[in-house]
Amino acid sequence: MMIAERDLKRIKEFFELSDSDFSLRNYHKPVLVYEVVDDKVRYSLWEADILERFGLKNVDGWDKTENVAFCPDWMRDDEEEDDIGDIDLDDDDL
Repeated sequence: MMIAERDLKRIKEFFELSDSDFSLRNYHKPVLVYEVVDDKVRYSLWEADILERFGLKNVDGWDKTENVAFCPDWMRDDEEEDDIGDIDLDDDDL
């Protein structure tokens, strides 16, 4: 299932980093709907009331695709962040 990001600061951060032609001026309450698959971020921009009416589980497509390397850190999988946190810096084998 896709993820809905409603925080306007995060949405603006994403569009500043990406090479997208979406204009946030066209939306009253924008919601970024995205999923990360195989180092790609597939996303669309929705109006909040439309997304609430139809539900996130009914979103079955996307408008654009972006490489995850050019996206904010908060979009990446949490598992990758957990793996980095498990490294023991005091380990003599490093």
